[in-house]
Formats: sequence, structure tokens, C-alpha cells
Amino acid sequence: MTVIETGCAKTASTMAAGTAAQELQLKRGEFAIAVHMGLVRVLVQQGGGGRARVRREEVDRLRAQAGFPETLRGQVRTVGTAEGARLLGISPDRFTKLARAGCLTPITFYLNRYRAVVWLYLAEELSGFAAREPCLLVGRSPAWVRSRLEGGADCRAREWRSRRIERLLSLTEEPWARAAVLADTLDPVQFAEVVEDPYERAYLARIRSETVYGPTVSPAARETMARLMQADEPDEMLWRRVGLILELDNAREARQAPRPGDGWRPRPGPGRDPGPEVENERGRDPEPDPGNGIEPASEPGPGAGLERGGGTKPGAEPGPGLVSVPEPAPASGPGPAPEPALTFVRGSDRTGDQDPAPGHPPTTVPEPARGLLARLGLRRHPSRRPR
Repeated sequence: MTVIETGCAKTASTMAAGTAAQELQLKRGEFAIAVHMGLVRVLVQQGGGGRARVRREEVDRLRAQAGFPETLRGQVRTVGTAEGARLLGISPDRFTKLARAGCLTPITFYLNRYRAVVWLYLAEELSGFAAREPCLLVGRSPAWVRSRLEGGADCRAREWRSRRIERLLSLTEEPWARAAVLADTLDPVQFAEVVEDPYERAYLARIRSETVYGPTVSPAARETMARLMQADEPDEMLWRRVGLILELDNAREARQAPRPGDGWRPRPGPGRDPGPEVENERGRDPEPDPGNGIEPASEPGPGAGLERGGGTKPGAEPGPGLVSVPEPAPASGPGPAPEPALTFVRGSDRTGDQDPAPGHPPTTVPEPARGLLARLGLRRHPSRRPR
């Protein structure tokens, strides 16, 4: 079920998120959790030009449910460590150990006065956990729990991150938006390794998911959320890199990332559906700037024609990094064949030992597509065989 609808509904039939929270008798944080869990469907203006709104019909539907508002508020009720331990009938220390071992998944967090992360859990999920795993609440902890804790594991951030990523991916079918969600899970170095095109990196950074509902978070909380969204264990990093590569392949098949001069609108390929428009937030074309991750296009230099197999002037010597490749000349009747002319190409452009086709100057051979392991950084790029 899609919980975020896209469209341009009339303002009279919708209301702001804050107004909807008041009518549903929810606090702002509770309303954000309700949207995150899919209990409340919100409407996002097409193009991302406005804040999220809620249809009047959606509010009326929730208010008409049996047990309103206690039932709805009970579904989004959160508790901390102390209250959660009382709910499970265990000590706060045992509750923390279970959460660190990955038995309990946080739903959200907040920063205390010392800017330390305080995790919150759904009370309804804790009650379900007590009914499913009573053996974890009494007696000695299992061996796998003890081994995780002795190794210094803390799965709270990872469990929260997995839940949030799964939820964000379920909210959209747009390939580039899905890739942007997974791009948030990698640090800048790994992100640049997976996404080599600077224009794709700039586009993914622009459309990265933002909170479209709930209260406006502070800069400190936004910075903390960005840090917690990044994978911090080798196996998770590898898994997120694989997911990002797969989503990028789907996105590139649908349409290319916008380039300067495109107006930040997708340019569909032949026979493809152009899909929804994606526009620049500032309404104008971005200027290529080395400081924003976009490399400006360089003008072709004096040796540009050499890389395209355009040949050189007679008697010219090969420059640095260039090797001579004989170019066969067409036959001109009986008699010894003339000396073949020399055409200079860059040695780094040779990917094999195949000779150029007769009658055509040698051109740059495109690099073969790299496998998944090479794109993950686990295998070197295909080496080029020397002559």
C-alpha cells in the first residue's frame, strides 16, 4: 500500500500536517511515526515544491475508526529504556543488552541535553516481543547474545537504519530516488567509488530523501541522522554497495541523470517513457563548479584529434604516452606495397591486440563493462594487456 501519494490536489480538500496532527489528537512526533509506519497517508506536491499535506478524507477515515483516538495513539506510543524495561518486567541493564544484541529495534531517537542519542521503541512491539521470546527475559542469556555483547556489538543503529531504509524504499518506485536512499548509507569515499560519474553524484545528492512530514528537526539532529544512516560494518557496507549498484543500473536504463543545460529534467532515451519531471530546487540550471562535486567540461586540446584516431601530420613524432600503430594502405596495383603510414593513438586506449579494420584509421576502443566485483572495489579494473 502506497502511503505517500503524489499529485496536485486542491488546497481546500487538504490540510497541513500540523493541522492533521491536531485533528487526529497526535503530537508532532507521534504523527511522524504514524506516517512512517503507513498508518496515515500524506500527499506530496509534485516536484517537491511544498510541504506534505493530508487529505480531508484520510483524516475522516481515521477518526471514524473504532476506539479513536486511543487505538491510534496506542499504535504510535513510544517508550525509552526505563519504561520499556518496566513494560517487559526486566531490569534496564538487561533491556539495554537485548537492544544492543539486536533483539529490539528502535523506531526513532532524540538528542538529550548532552547531544547523546536516546533510542525510543514502540510499546506495541515490545509487548509482542515479550509474548514471542519469553526465554530471553528470564534466566541466563543465550550464548549468541553473550558472544555479541562480548565482541562489543551495538545493533541499535543498524536495526533502526535497516527499518528506515526499507520504509523509504517502499514509498517510491522512481529509480533515481531509490538509488538516492541507498546513497545515504555510504560515506563520501565509498559513494564516489560506486558512482564514478560526477554528474550522477551531484544529482543523487540533490534528490536525497528529506523529512517531508513531522516537525522541523534541529541542525544537530539532522547531522546525527545523516551519521546514523551510514553503514558502519564491513558486511553491511558491502550489502549497501551491491544494492546501490543494482538501483543505479535500473535508473540508467530508465533515463540518464541530468546534465548542465538539460534544465535538470530527465532526457528519455528513444522509445522510453520520460517519466515524472525532476526540476532544480532553485529553478535554474546548475553551474559546473569544482567545489560542488561537478567537474566542468574541458575544451579539446591540441591532441584531441589524436585520441579520436584522426591521425597526425606527416613526419610528426609521437608525443608522451603515444605509441605508433601501422595503418594499412589500400592496394594500388602490382608491385611492392608502399610503407604503411603511421597513426598515433594513446597507448592507454588499446584494450586488445586486434588490428584496425582495413581502410579505416584506428579509433579508441571502448573499455569493456566491468563486473560486479570490480564495481564493488573487490577486484581491480580489467588490466589492459601490453603489446
